[in-house]
Amino acid sequence: MKSVVRNLLLASAMATVSALPAGATSEAPKVFFMLPNTTTIRFEQRDAPFFVEAMKEKMPNATVTVANGQGDPARQQKEVEDAIVQGADLIVLISTDANLAAGSLKAAADAKVPVVLYEHDAKGGPAAASVVFDALAVGQAQGKRAAELITGLDKDVVNIARVKGAQGEWGTGEYEKGQNEHLQPLIDAGKVKIVCEQYTPNWDQTIAQSFSEDCLTRTGGDVDMFLGMNDGTTGGAVAALISQGFKPGEKLVAGGQDADVQALQFIVQGWQDDTVFKDLRIQARAAADISVALLKGEPLPKDLMNTSFDNGGNVIPGASLPVEIITPSDVAKVVDAGVWSWKQVCEGSGGKGDCAGKE
Repeated sequence: MKSVVRNLLLASAMATVSALPAGATSEAPKVFFMLPNTTTIRFEQRDAPFFVEAMKEKMPNATVTVANGQGDPARQQKEVEDAIVQGADLIVLISTDANLAAGSLKAAADAKVPVVLYEHDAKGGPAAASVVFDALAVGQAQGKRAAELITGLDKDVVNIARVKGAQGEWGTGEYEKGQNEHLQPLIDAGKVKIVCEQYTPNWDQTIAQSFSEDCLTRTGGDVDMFLGMNDGTTGGAVAALISQGFKPGEKLVAGGQDADVQALQFIVQGWQDDTVFKDLRIQARAAADISVALLKGEPLPKDLMNTSFDNGGNVIPGASLPVEIITPSDVAKVVDAGVWSWKQVCEGSGGKGDCAGKE
């Protein structure tokens, strides 16, 4: 079974993983795990396998089908509708675009299929529960670290380019709010100047890279820090710096999130300063616990449900999970948690620092 999970072709149409024991009937709960895109690599490489693994443990007779919306809200809605036709008992949804998810939510509600929102919000319809990391805490951690870096620069005014997330998403608003708690006082004091800023549709790293390259061109390279909101947006900034011939450490890149393997590689190589670590195993297991409760008709787990979210007329019970900032001295925490191996993190590092002998 584990080999099947490892070899899932998650970016293709739909891949089904069945944990059915020998002799089990086909009357098993059907769970569909809907990914939003391929640009945020954690969803394919970690969230989906972790969720499948957790469901196998907690409800062995369930089948889990993984689908990817490929960044296209219309495609994702079609996948939701197809899941309903296939007899879905529950859908775990990471929306491709929160503002265009109403059709998916309505289709599920009309079919009386419960939806668990995972990591992204989804607006315009009901959902049974939401499992997210504390978005405001993410922004606060990013902003606090950025303020520390800014204070450490020997400059009267620090020029910053802000590479924001997808416009209109609840998470993006929370990240910005949290970052601004630490940035705004520095802006008001004249210590920080925002020289470029832009939202990033679908959190697309290529769009973040294009924006960063344009910002470097327009400012004549006079940018001291690129501040992103996830590892895709910071990765776009790093790619822009590489493409324009900069070296690691010449410009600060901060504000990562997800502890993607590429971001950790950038951190150990000196391109990126930080990322926010969200233990994806914990999130996947929480989503599985909530899914099992819903499938069994039981109350949502009291130990998980600690908040609620209003997605525009619908109040959704939520599980908000803790986060932790990771800087160059903290990379071992992610490896110790089993999310990535040292071999993966240290690829391309040249065996420097913590990566000595670990490539």
